Amino acid sequence: MKPETLAIHSGNLYESSTKDVTPPINLSTTFFRDEDGGYSGGHMYSRVSNPNRSALEQVLTDLEHGADACAFSSGNTAGMSLFQALKPGSHIIAPDDMYWGFKKQLQSIFADTLTIDFIDLTDVDRIPDYIRENTVLIWVETPSNPLLKITDLKAISAIAKKHQLVLACDSTFASPCLQNPIALGADIVMHSSTKYIGGHSDVLGGVLITAEKTPLWEKIRNIQQVGGAVPSPFDCFLLLRSIKTLPYRMRGHCENGMALALHLEKHPKIEAVFYPGLPAHPQHEIASQQMSGFGGMLSILVAGGADEARKVVNTVKLFAQATSLGGVESLIEHRASVEGPDTKTPQNLIRISVGLEHIDDLIADFDQALA
Repeated sequence: MKPETLAIHSGNLYESSTKDVTPPINLSTTFFRDEDGGYSGGHMYSRVSNPNRSALEQVLTDLEHGADACAFSSGNTAGMSLFQALKPGSHIIAPDDMYWGFKKQLQSIFADTLTIDFIDLTDVDRIPDYIRENTVLIWVETPSNPLLKITDLKAISAIAKKHQLVLACDSTFASPCLQNPIALGADIVMHSSTKYIGGHSDVLGGVLITAEKTPLWEKIRNIQQVGGAVPSPFDCFLLLRSIKTLPYRMRGHCENGMALALHLEKHPKIEAVFYPGLPAHPQHEIASQQMSGFGGMLSILVAGGADEARKVVNTVKLFAQATSLGGVESLIEHRASVEGPDTKTPQNLIRISVGLEHIDDLIADFDQALA
């Protein structure tokens, strides 16, 4: 089935006694045993599994063409669960512009147990130079946050397989509708489902999807079930509701994102636009090969430095100055201010999450802010 059909029907796993077309919210924390002490309904305790979470994991597995999925209470927890599943002393290769939340995890929570090299993964030929005897994982983020770099998944997958490494991909900016890393050779896909999968800025969540049920995956599943950082039934219900419109929302985000990027690319007060859909983007050809659309995320460099960038952020009227992304409403932020004094993000960079408002209104809002 096509993504539009999977998004609507894959999560409808069971038929309730009241014949609901949409799966109801199951708030029970525990479930009846049968006469033999077993669980004929498939669920025992809601931390371990729940009908809403099982439905969410099923639809995300199907959309990413994987073998299984684990849903978590946040995107950060999803990534952290993979890092927790690695043996102490393991070495990780990660992007130099890795999402700051994960980078902070690796540099603080895992500082005593894991070693990491942060490198430019767009320079594929140099990746083998960083592989050590204890290297176990290459973590890829494409498109990256906030520079919108594109990583060649097929090329890095070939390196990972040659050296028997796990390839994990943070595909949050793309969503399952624009990019399927497993089909391109990734072993594990990660999404912050707070973003495009949720799509309405009203639910927190994360997910890992695996290509195969490996021993590493069983460790991740154990961390999810025993650690207990799982989404509530209501969170899962909200995400399932949102996924039904995900393919159509992503079309609107792509259309608006491209239109705004093209407009700002020509603006005299903008030094650069980072958007993989633009032919001028250094990895545009790779993006065209591995993505079906370019999404609604873009970053710009404002002429005049940090002060001018902050002025724009504080002058727009439709774009909400707020962290996060992927919602129906457009968001904007001066990213360096969010990431703090250690950031490598340019001080004149603004990150934009282009929403589903009419593009004419969004362009007009930027024009008045830049005037």
